[in-house]
Amino acid sequence: MSRSELRQASEWVWELPMSGQMRVPGRVYANPYIVGHVLDEVKKGEWNPLTQLKNVACLPGLQKYALALPDLHVGYGACIGSVGAMDLQEGVIVFGLVGYDINCGLQTFVTPLTRKDVKGKEERLAEELYRVVPAGLGIGGKVRLDKDRVDEVLERGAHYAVENGLGLKEDLELMEEKGCIRGANAANVSPEAKARFEKQLGTLGSGNHYCEVQYVEQIYDEEAAKAFGLFRDQLIVSIHCGSRGLGHQVGSDYLKVLEKAMPGYGLTVPDRELACAPIQSEEGQRYLSAVYAGINCAFANREVLTHLARTCFEKTFELKAEEMPMLYGVAHNTAKLERHRVDGREKELLVQRKGATRSFGPGREEVPEKYRKVGQPVIIGGTMGTASYILKGTRTAMEETFGSTVHGAGRTMSRVGALKQWTGKGVVDELARRGIIIKGHGLKGIAEEAPGAYKDIDQVIDVVHHAGISSKVARVRPLICVKG
Repeated sequence: MSRSELRQASEWVWELPMSGQMRVPGRVYANPYIVGHVLDEVKKGEWNPLTQLKNVACLPGLQKYALALPDLHVGYGACIGSVGAMDLQEGVIVFGLVGYDINCGLQTFVTPLTRKDVKGKEERLAEELYRVVPAGLGIGGKVRLDKDRVDEVLERGAHYAVENGLGLKEDLELMEEKGCIRGANAANVSPEAKARFEKQLGTLGSGNHYCEVQYVEQIYDEEAAKAFGLFRDQLIVSIHCGSRGLGHQVGSDYLKVLEKAMPGYGLTVPDRELACAPIQSEEGQRYLSAVYAGINCAFANREVLTHLARTCFEKTFELKAEEMPMLYGVAHNTAKLERHRVDGREKELLVQRKGATRSFGPGREEVPEKYRKVGQPVIIGGTMGTASYILKGTRTAMEETFGSTVHGAGRTMSRVGALKQWTGKGVVDELARRGIIIKGHGLKGIAEEAPGAYKDIDQVIDVVHHAGISSKVARVRPLICVKG
């Protein structure tokens, strides 16, 4: 893969023309800053996001383009920041286009409080969140599930949490799939995967997962901000996590299943982690139903964490849960059946988003009625030391990216690389000087997630905003961040 293969198609779009075994072109949403980072990775070796994008473009049944968004970086099989939409008859479901952390996503609720209201109470609130929100590698929560209850979570998603007093009924309308995707079959999830989740409902985990108290720094779109319940200096809370050990085990289990199945369908792939099976095959349907179970697991997990975070505000500020309504909940690593226009006609596709967020525009029935006029809220996490953004979905996204946009800033270096440049204590101290409280369950994890290990979130958001695949509504800044 040489840098000369990447051609600029427009101000915000670059393309990889078809070559070799590619069935469709590759398309990258970027600006010169993003392209520079990508080409730096290309220089380092063959394992880079452009090679991975080219590999995805070789898959059968892919529609229009293999897509990469400006937060792209190397992942397993497909780069993080990938979107692949598949024809249901000719296409395949691909391990590497979903990944291990199924439905890693973001859920945000708003409060009636302002930055002024929390003045002098920051440390108290941070300590309460740190005490109540379970976080860290392998850490379990207070909710315990037997095998039957795990099955219920996998098939009912966030509805299980709400029905058991661990969330608000009103929240369900304000999540993708209303907190439960149909078609999940717990029978297609291994006992090993289920066992890993028995103590993990309502836990953050580690890595880049977090519970963050933020304030609204800037409003860009007054109409959309009003619809979303946002105002300047308002306190909001964002929770970023996924399906924990269960999702990882589902991935490990089905990577083997798909690898074994491919020869029988005459399938070969350039990277083993792009192992796949025809969507309509027995193996493909089993994997899809297991992915759905992982999606529901994560919906439930974030709803329980939302409940726990609300209790901290109830105690610290004497608020009621109902005074802290959901803004929205978005999913990242998913495979979903959706209707999109291809070659002038609407068709049902399997849209696989790996490190990418749904960005449905105005009028789509999947968007909650209260937001349908302006478009779906799109929540984009930055880093614990930089801004995050609330965007809205657009019609351009529906036309160009199968209703998809970025999911975050995107790494510029590995976790090993970050550990060579930063210490956890150094990161905590530096952010404290900037008025940001970090509560972590391990200094190593904090160093791995140092803000400098990520792309400039403002540059990433500028690309999707100017390209029109999502539109800026508000910029938010961190005050408190609880990390695993």
